Amino acid sequence: MQAPSPQYVLGVDLGTSSVKVVLLEAESRALIDSQTQETRAEVSSPEGEQAREQDVGKIVSALHRCVTALPRDRLRRVARIGVSGQMHGVVLWKSKQGCKWQRRDAGFTFQPMETSHLVSWQDGRCHQEFLALLPPPDSHLNLASGFGCATIFWYMRNRPHLLQTYTAAGTIHDYIVAVLCGLTKPLMSAQNAASWGYFNTKCSSWNLQILEDSGFPTGLLPTVVKSGSVAGKLTHEWCGVLEGTEVGVALGDFQCSVYSCMTEETDAVLNISTSAQLTFALRPSFQPPDCPDPTASVVYFPYLDGTYLAVAAALNGGNVLASFISMLQQWMQEFGLDIPECTIYSHSTSSALHLAHTDLAVQPTIFGERHLPGLLGSVTNISPSNISLGHVTRALCRGIVDNLHAMLPSQRLAEAGVRRIVGSGSALTKNPVLRQEVERVFPLPVVYRETADSALGAAMVMSDRM
Repeated sequence: MQAPSPQYVLGVDLGTSSVKVVLLEAESRALIDSQTQETRAEVSSPEGEQAREQDVGKIVSALHRCVTALPRDRLRRVARIGVSGQMHGVVLWKSKQGCKWQRRDAGFTFQPMETSHLVSWQDGRCHQEFLALLPPPDSHLNLASGFGCATIFWYMRNRPHLLQTYTAAGTIHDYIVAVLCGLTKPLMSAQNAASWGYFNTKCSSWNLQILEDSGFPTGLLPTVVKSGSVAGKLTHEWCGVLEGTEVGVALGDFQCSVYSCMTEETDAVLNISTSAQLTFALRPSFQPPDCPDPTASVVYFPYLDGTYLAVAAALNGGNVLASFISMLQQWMQEFGLDIPECTIYSHSTSSALHLAHTDLAVQPTIFGERHLPGLLGSVTNISPSNISLGHVTRALCRGIVDNLHAMLPSQRLAEAGVRRIVGSGSALTKNPVLRQEVERVFPLPVVYRETADSALGAAMVMSDRM
C-alpha cells in the first residue's frame, strides 16, 4: 500500500531588509527548503532623514520570488501557512481595494493597490517631545517612535488628509494575511497589537476610550485575535499553493525566532546579531504590571497561549564590534593601508583568543540603552600592559556580555527555573571570544544554533496547531 504524500507548512517572514520563506514537513517538522530575497524597499520620505519608509510593492515582489522558487509539487501539498514579520510598523490600505490578483506562469500572484508606504519600526519622526503630548496608554509597555499607533497619531496631527484616503491599517504581515484571505477588516495577533502601543494585553483590547477621546481614527484598528489562531483561507490559488489553504494570523518576528530555537520550557534564548536579546518564557500564571516602568531593563512581550516572554533587549551587540572594526580600518587607511574588515576581524578575535583574561574594562554602550538613553561607552583601568589588540578585543566582547547580564542577571534566570541557554545570532555563533565570555558570565550549559529563524518559527507554530 502506497504511503500518503506528506503535507507541508509554508513559513513566511517579512523582515526589515529581506523576505524569507521555508517549507516544513508537517509531521516530522523537517526543514525541506528555504529561500531568501533582499527587498531593497527603502524609499525617501518628504518627512526627512528621521523617517523610515518602505515600498510595499517591492516587499511583495520579493515574497513572490521566494515562494515561486520553492518546489511546485510540494507547494501543492501545503496544508497551512504561517506568517511573521517586522513588528511595530504600519501600512495603510483601502479595504477591498488593497490588491489586484493576476495570473502568472507560476500561478496567481497579487499586486498591491491603494496602499501607503510601510512606515517601519525604525521610523524616528515621533520624537520625545511629540510622544510626551500623547495620552498615556493603558498598557504595561512604553510607547516609542515607529510604533503603529504613534505613527497614526503623527499623521492625524500632521497629514490628516492621508488617513482619510484609507480604511484599513496593520503591520506589513497583517496586510499580507488580509490579502491572502480576502479579509474586509484585517485581523491582528495580540503579539503585533502590543507592538503598536495602546493595547492592554491583560484584557486583550485596544485602549478605545483613550484613543477616541484624543480623536484617533479607531476605525482603522484591526480586530485582535489569539496569537497562533487561523485567520482564514486562501481565496485564490497562490504561487502554486491551493485555494482554501489555511493561513495563520500574522505573528511577531521576535516571538517566532524564539519559538524556532526554544526546545524546552526551561531554556533561555540569547541572540547576539546587530543588537542583543536575552529572553525566557514566564510561567502561565504571570501577569505583567499595570503600568510601564521606563527605567526597567526587562520588558514583557506577549507570547503564545496567554503567556509572556521576559526580554532584556540591548541596543548594543554585534553593532559595537562592527563599529570597533570599522574604526580600526579607518585608522589603517589614515596610515595609507587598505586592509579588509574581514581580515581585521579575524586578527582581532585571534589575538583575543590567546588571552584568557584582561583587566581592561570596556563599557560598550555606545548606542545607549532604552532604559538608560543617556548612557554612553567608556574604557577604564588602562595600563601599559593591557592596550594590545587582544586585550581590547577581549574587553569589548566581555563588556557586551556583561551589559546584557546586568540587564538580566543569571540569578534571575535561576529563580525562573532556566536550566540552559540557547545561543544564536551571527555575531555570537561566528565569534569564539563572545562565546567564551557568555560561558564565563552565565553559570549554565550553553548550546548554539546557527540562527534564530522567524520564518521557521512561524511554520512551527502553525504545524504544532494542526
